[in-house]
Amino acid sequence: MSQSENNTQIALQDLRKEFDVPTGVEVAVDGIDLEINEGEFVTLVGPSGCGKTTTLRCIAGLETATEGTLLLEGENALNTAPQDRDLAMVFQRTALYPHMTARKNIEYPLKLAGMTRNERTEKVERAAEIVQVDGLLDKYPGELSGGQQQRIAISRAIVRDPVAFLMDEPMSDLDAKLKRQMRKELGKIHQELNATIIYVTHDQEEAMTMSDKIAVMNDGKIEQVGTPQEVYQEPTNSFVAQFIGSPEINMIDATVVDIDEARTVVDIEGGPSLAFETGEYLPEKADKDAVLGFRPRKVEAAEGSAPGIETTVSLHEPLGDETLMYLEGPQGELRAVVPIDTEIPEGNEATIVPEVAATYLFNRRTGERFSRGYLDSDEVAETVETRRAGQ
Repeated sequence: MSQSENNTQIALQDLRKEFDVPTGVEVAVDGIDLEINEGEFVTLVGPSGCGKTTTLRCIAGLETATEGTLLLEGENALNTAPQDRDLAMVFQRTALYPHMTARKNIEYPLKLAGMTRNERTEKVERAAEIVQVDGLLDKYPGELSGGQQQRIAISRAIVRDPVAFLMDEPMSDLDAKLKRQMRKELGKIHQELNATIIYVTHDQEEAMTMSDKIAVMNDGKIEQVGTPQEVYQEPTNSFVAQFIGSPEINMIDATVVDIDEARTVVDIEGGPSLAFETGEYLPEKADKDAVLGFRPRKVEAAEGSAPGIETTVSLHEPLGDETLMYLEGPQGELRAVVPIDTEIPEGNEATIVPEVAATYLFNRRTGERFSRGYLDSDEVAETVETRRAGQ
């Protein structure tokens, strides 16, 4: 993926979209701010109904924002007609004209723009070559596979040479193999054209593998913006931690038993006491409820009883060279991914220990993350012993 040149091309400022419904007003987009730089691949990701498609449609002009500002190359375009925004949209449905060949489908917007036949031919053939459909130009949509149709639709967007490409779940109807192929194709397009792409999906794997930057949305708001690595490794709250990452992060309730500006000590039901650096998110002392999060791929699992979180293996799910073990712990189901040659038989006891650096502590009430990485075992023992001695 290309590196952004730190030149803001599209900016959303306090963007809000309301819809009138029989019961009153429904807020689909709730005051979001987002900057998209030239040449950047930005993905809006989140569960169904979180507002990501509505946000994209507001950028395209297919929906009129209720409030806020939309800057396209520095100019406020909120009241600009869709056809004058110089944005190319690729939809979930390819919307190809069935009576036209692939060539005529691709060149159609150029014909509307009044380009000469020679200009159209040159642009169509170039776009088709980029997406590797140059051998399909004389076929009709009904003769093409779903993946080929989507490539034709992308070619139709490329020929316009727009300010940005807006893509609304263009791969949701494709099978797993075609999705992998299309992810590679989009990556090549992004690199070759240095294109600005705003991509909408509910599939966090698509977001993680293709994007320069991810905006995780929930309930009409942006929860976090960052690179795929930042969002995965430094989730700002429990929602982001749970939505990003596969298998889903483990979450178990913990109780804050001691806290000051330096240390937060928590007890885990059926597990050890752990001490975290309190960091900048010092919760109020009265707020004792926390949640401990740790990734299934970031645990050590040992058969039998040992220091750690005691569980029982309930199910294996083979993942090639690895095994996803489902575990029954004191607070319900947990997950651990281990090499296949270290899997623990179903029905046996297993003790799991989260890796130090990949463990997170969240405020249970607000969801806000206030620490990452518990202290090493010697410091934990010393901190817990000191705390207990003072009780």
